[in-house]
Amino acid sequence: MVGQEWPTYWNNKTMTQQNRAYMYAGATVLLWSTVATGFKIALRELDHIQVLFIASIVSMLSLLVVLFLQGNGAKIRTITASEFKRSALVGFLNPFFYYFILFKAFDLLPAQEAQPLNWTWPITLSLMSALLLKQKLTVQTMIAVVLCFLGVLIISTQGNITALQFTNLTGDILAVGSSIIWALYWILNLKDEREPVVKLFWNFVFGSIYITIAVIFLSEFPTSLSLSFGAAVYTGLFEMGLAFVLWLNALRLSRDSASVGIFAYMTPFLSLIFISIVLGEKILPSSVVGLIFIIGGIVVQAFMGGRKVAQ
Repeated sequence: MVGQEWPTYWNNKTMTQQNRAYMYAGATVLLWSTVATGFKIALRELDHIQVLFIASIVSMLSLLVVLFLQGNGAKIRTITASEFKRSALVGFLNPFFYYFILFKAFDLLPAQEAQPLNWTWPITLSLMSALLLKQKLTVQTMIAVVLCFLGVLIISTQGNITALQFTNLTGDILAVGSSIIWALYWILNLKDEREPVVKLFWNFVFGSIYITIAVIFLSEFPTSLSLSFGAAVYTGLFEMGLAFVLWLNALRLSRDSASVGIFAYMTPFLSLIFISIVLGEKILPSSVVGLIFIIGGIVVQAFMGGRKVAQ
C-alpha cells in the first residue's frame, strides 16, 4: 500500500525491504494464478453479469476496509468535480466494461484458452500508447506483436493454424478485446494523480452502479448461496481488490519495478496448473506453446525494448 504496509506481520525487522517486496509479489502472483479457475467455477451457476455484480460489490467493500485500515478513509470524501467525472469514465472501463467482456469470454472458452489470450494486454498497451500518446513504435515492439499474434493463433486454433479453425471465434475476440479495454483504462489512469487505492475505490463505486443497471435490464439479481456465489466473492476479494493492494506494496518496497515485475510472468503458467488440477481441463500442448509465444513477446517488449511493463 502507498504510505503504509499491510498486513503488519510481514514487517519483521529482520527481513529486508526487498525481501518483503518479493513476499508481496509472490502472494499477488499466487492469487492471480487462481482467478481463472475461480472465474470458471463462478460461471457454472451464474451468468457473467451476475458474477460481475457480486465481484464488484465485494471488491468495492474490501477496498473501503483497506482504506480505513490505512487511515485513509477520510480521503474518499475529498473528491473534486473533475475527479468525480474521471472516476465515472474510468469506472465504466474498469471494472464494468473490462470484466463484462472478460467474464463473457471465460463463459465461452476453456479457461486455458481465455486466460492466456487476455495476457496480450502489455503488447496492446504498447500499440495503443503509440496511437494515443504518440510514442514511437520500435523494432522490438513489432517483433513482440508478431510473437503475441502467433501465440494467439496457436491457442485459439488449438495448434491448427493453417486451417484457421477457431474453437470459438466470438470468445477469442472477446478475450483479446478485453486487453484493448484494459490498455485504454491503463492509459487514462496515468493522468489521475490520486492515491491508487482511493481512485480504484471510486472506480468500483461507479462500476458497481453500472453493473447494477446491467443486472436490472439484462439479467437478475443472484438470490441463492452456492459454490459459484462463493467463487464470485473470491474473485471480487482477491482478483479485483486485495491483489492490487499487495502488488502496490511490492512495487513500493522494491528497489525497482523490474525486480518484482518478473514475478508477474509466472502467473499464466501457474494458472494452467490450477486449471488442470481444480477444473480438470486437459492442458493442450497448443495452450502451453501459444502462451510461451505470448510471454516471449511481452519479454521482448519489456526488456529488449528498454521498457519495463508492470501491472
